[in-house]
Amino acid sequence: MTDKKVELVSLQKMKKNQTPITMVTAYDFPTARLVDAAGVDTVLVGDSLANVVLGYPDTIPVTMDEMLHHCRAVARGLQRALLIGDMPFMSYNISIPKAIENAGRFLKEGRVAAVKVEGGGWVAETVAALVQAGIPVVGHLGLTPQTASMLGGYRVQGRDAKSASKMLDHALALQQAGAFALVLECVPARLGKLMSQKLAIPVIGIGAGPDTDGQVLVFHDLVGIEAGFTPKFVKHFAEVGNQMKQAVEDYCREVQKRSFPSKEHSFSISDEEFAELEKALN
Repeated sequence: MTDKKVELVSLQKMKKNQTPITMVTAYDFPTARLVDAAGVDTVLVGDSLANVVLGYPDTIPVTMDEMLHHCRAVARGLQRALLIGDMPFMSYNISIPKAIENAGRFLKEGRVAAVKVEGGGWVAETVAALVQAGIPVVGHLGLTPQTASMLGGYRVQGRDAKSASKMLDHALALQQAGAFALVLECVPARLGKLMSQKLAIPVIGIGAGPDTDGQVLVFHDLVGIEAGFTPKFVKHFAEVGNQMKQAVEDYCREVQKRSFPSKEHSFSISDEEFAELEKALN
């Protein structure tokens, strides 16, 4: 890791040099500072904000204003990592002019370097229009949470030759449209490797095996803060959630026993001054 700012071209160089790219989600200022200091290359304010942080049942309800609010917070915490904002459901699907307007807000108000959109060839025209407007775009194929119900739920995609071939065609269409990277979610490892080999742009996998050009995980999954169902592709690199819960339990117990705050956590006043106060009150 270096202190040099990660730019769009940095990811292309990393793919060329076969240097794995690291991406982690972040949704607030302190988390952004933490992952940035840890050396993460790219930070994604994902629409997973909806269910991971805001308590929605899935990603569909999260709004533009909510996404922009959290993008701004994360942007303030980053010094080195490249920031990408996830365009929420129906913010780029209605029309190309509306997609450009909303994506522009991500750059102007959210202070991101690029936006991410879900979908294949059917969003290629939109991607091309965004790129022409000067807005860098990351694609997203495989399991696409915003349209998971159309895919039969949260399940592995591209397990047969026909669907895998079609997915590669969609990826090539996004690349042709100008997308500078692709997130590939929940596909067989061999397909993840193949798509990374076939595409000129970096492929960032999540549940796509070890041979993609990089990996992305949700921060809360990575550190073991449970937020519901844990997919097979998630690895807990720590169990911070358990430690946080234990800390709050210990706090409650000490408050109830009046052992916290102790003298070391309290401030003092001299006997003379307190006596003067009591005298004045009497």
